[in-house]
Amino acid sequence: MGRLPFLIAGCALILAFDYYCLTALLAVFENWSQKAKKRLSIIYWSVSLLLIAGIFAGLFLNIFLSLRAVIMVAFFLLTACKIVMLPFLLIDDLRRLTIKLLRSRTSENTENNHTDHTETVKQTGNGEPISRSAFIVKAGLVAAAVPLTSLTWGIASGAYDYQVRRKTLILPNLPAAFEGITMGQISDIHSGSFYNQKAVKGGVDLLLGEKPDFIFFTGDIVNDMASEMRDYQDIFSKVKAPLGVYSSLGNHDYGDYLFGKEPSAAKTKNLQDVIKTHELMGWDLLLNEHRRLKVDGEEIGILGIENWGLGRFPKYGRMDLATKDTDDLPVKLLLSHDPSHWRAEVLPKYPQIDAMFSGHTHGMQFGVRIKDFDWSPIQYIYKEWAGLYQEQHQQLYVNVGYGFLGYPGRVGMLPEITIFTLKRG
Repeated sequence: MGRLPFLIAGCALILAFDYYCLTALLAVFENWSQKAKKRLSIIYWSVSLLLIAGIFAGLFLNIFLSLRAVIMVAFFLLTACKIVMLPFLLIDDLRRLTIKLLRSRTSENTENNHTDHTETVKQTGNGEPISRSAFIVKAGLVAAAVPLTSLTWGIASGAYDYQVRRKTLILPNLPAAFEGITMGQISDIHSGSFYNQKAVKGGVDLLLGEKPDFIFFTGDIVNDMASEMRDYQDIFSKVKAPLGVYSSLGNHDYGDYLFGKEPSAAKTKNLQDVIKTHELMGWDLLLNEHRRLKVDGEEIGILGIENWGLGRFPKYGRMDLATKDTDDLPVKLLLSHDPSHWRAEVLPKYPQIDAMFSGHTHGMQFGVRIKDFDWSPIQYIYKEWAGLYQEQHQQLYVNVGYGFLGYPGRVGMLPEITIFTLKRG
């Protein structure tokens, strides 16, 4: 349980934050009766504590995935609203502190030191004055409604609004037998976040309706635990293609975020179960190895490595093993979950890789994707984060993901199914 100390520290921070917000709210509604304030406090703390308990139960107990998803949704939305309110509360406190210090320094009458709560700047609809503090805090409440509305819309309409994106992949050395063949790609399923089996199946049906000749899955089938797939394994087992389904592991598949980075029996067993899940679904999981894809006697290479990422992300990938005995293959397609691997290792060391396929970024599940224009805050972290990239003869495609993580929805950066048509140029 490597992340338990961080969870406890996070809960302590959340509770302190809750106390700060509640204190501000009670001060604003000073005209309420003590009974009403007590009722508000009870409701506020009950919701907060129940959600925190639910988060722990979802992580460490075998509760229903749908219930865990509801808890995560509620927790995320309320936390987002509180974060938006925070600057307003801080501004108000800094304002009152500044006034108090200035009055103290100028030796004004102590009786006037409380006037920051009675000083008025606005009039209510019935002509009664509203204190400056109340105005600022209520403005924060109004501002918090903006992300609540947009994020709720992203959950209701964006989480499962699968989009098919069609691309032509030009590979000059492509054998003639592969001309016009189609390939599908999905990535980042994150089954532990799902809460709607029917919608997930709809996305699978959409993929299969495209009738791709072969399919890539580029990592993160779960959030942490293999058991997250139990309600969705049958759905994804339907993902089949005439020339096969090839898959790779992502950073979440190893259980590092739940079990810690150090080896343990539980962590090893969980990874074995993840690998077994790929096998049971009929997906060909590539663990630092390659396959020869044959059509009419001609071949191309499909290479897959374990996760290879920069910074805190694990580096289990072994390109030396995946590329072994592939020199005779005219085209090599690489499955590697993290797009940072392309610039960090593939471009400088492996010029024989024609195209790499990744996921990982999710497009931050927030942004804009319109014709000839993509934008997301994630682009300030990852140079290659969505779509097709090329440097000289080598290409990279980053799929923004099938599922979601953390925020249980998508705003503007909708879940993606990519269909490639292979061309010689």
